[in-house]
Amino acid sequence: MLSWARMFSRQRKARVLFGVSDIILVTLAFETAYRTRAILPLHFLFYLTLERKALLLGVTLLGWVLLGIWLEVYDRLDSAHTAVILRDTARQCVYGALGLVIFEYSMRFDLSRFFVLFFASLAWVLLVLFRLTAGRVVGVIRREFSAPHYVMVVGTNERAQRMGRDLEASGNYGVKLRGFLSERAEGFPAEIVLGAVHKVVPVGDLPAILRQHVVDEIIFAVGSESLAELEEVFLLCDEEGVRTRVAVDFFPHVNSTVSLDKFGATPLLTFSAAPYDEIRLLVKRLTDVAIAAAGLVVLAPFMAAIAAAIRLSSPGPAIFRQIRCGLNGRRFVFYKFRSMCENAEALKDSVAHLNTRETAFKIPDDPRLTPLGRYLRKFSIDEWPQLWNVLRGDMSLVGPRPAVPSEVDQYQRWQRRRLRMRPGLTCIWAVSGRDNVDFETWMKMDMQYIDNWSLALDWKILLRTIPRVLTGHGAN
Repeated sequence: MLSWARMFSRQRKARVLFGVSDIILVTLAFETAYRTRAILPLHFLFYLTLERKALLLGVTLLGWVLLGIWLEVYDRLDSAHTAVILRDTARQCVYGALGLVIFEYSMRFDLSRFFVLFFASLAWVLLVLFRLTAGRVVGVIRREFSAPHYVMVVGTNERAQRMGRDLEASGNYGVKLRGFLSERAEGFPAEIVLGAVHKVVPVGDLPAILRQHVVDEIIFAVGSESLAELEEVFLLCDEEGVRTRVAVDFFPHVNSTVSLDKFGATPLLTFSAAPYDEIRLLVKRLTDVAIAAAGLVVLAPFMAAIAAAIRLSSPGPAIFRQIRCGLNGRRFVFYKFRSMCENAEALKDSVAHLNTRETAFKIPDDPRLTPLGRYLRKFSIDEWPQLWNVLRGDMSLVGPRPAVPSEVDQYQRWQRRRLRMRPGLTCIWAVSGRDNVDFETWMKMDMQYIDNWSLALDWKILLRTIPRVLTGHGAN
């Protein structure tokens, strides 16, 4: 559950606050580092024209904020532990400094190494000092300079009491628990004892309570079967202008992300068990297109040479085509360099006894491999044509590997969730043993990727895949 501090502070506003603070503090660090280096009696004179300095600072600030968003630093700052703040800030500063150096070389600005090092170190110190105190400062400001936010909870069950405890824990942020409302007219406790004693009154008394007391918000923490009976209460709150929220933990074993959408005039409660952030998924897709297009252009001459070598070394086409299952089970034509003999599919039954997996078909040292194909497999060169699948949108650079329909038909129900993410060239399994990973672990790694997906995770997997592929580690 998200902390109530983040809930009431409006997460988007918090991101803006921390983004603005980054701009101010990084500017201060940049100017301090520049002036310090300028007055130091070092061997080389360091000076930037006003135009170059403004360009360099502008690019630095833009990069810093984008890094904060990409690394999801701003999502954790108001409730993160000290170690997390230190780690995230260090990563942001290191990547920011590397970006500055890359931009310097591309523009030939010839920056002082001392300036870059001092700037990154000073930025880290300033950001850490601010971020370590930001949560407390925001809380004090809310508590001392904002009116308390009064909340009532409808319900007396364990769910409602858990909600009450969370509200009490948010007292430092100006949140005040006004009391509990029972959805039943009788047979409810007179009070609920949590950190403090809270009075319980029937929900029928709500009109009088709203007239006599300040109530900013009402949270319904009752069972789903009770919501229809409370329609009049919702209408009352709507007419009074009181904000209402509904705790939607009706299904305790459902781990999907919950959001409220609207289709026409109908509100929809959405449960999503796979990533659904359209903005980040769009960035992922744009990254796929850019890298796949560049890869195809750069590798085109090598791919032509490999295709010719395959045709000359064994009979059959250079490209192997196969139907695979993509996003949500959509079928597409999957491409790769042929690494087996021409009639490999026809020979599949004759070598089935060598298969080492229950669902997926995998044979170590498959006798159907050609000598050249064995080399292509070891270094994943046979996968290069899948960049075309990525460019077309059938696949992504990172994601669960696409399975053949016959394998999908054998999936257990929980394993089918891997189809809810666009399949990819590489994933967590590829950097954790590749072909040495058993099928059950492979499926669990795909679920781990889906549950923890982020743009940063994609880049980590891509960067860790490169040395694995270059060394052929873990491939059969």
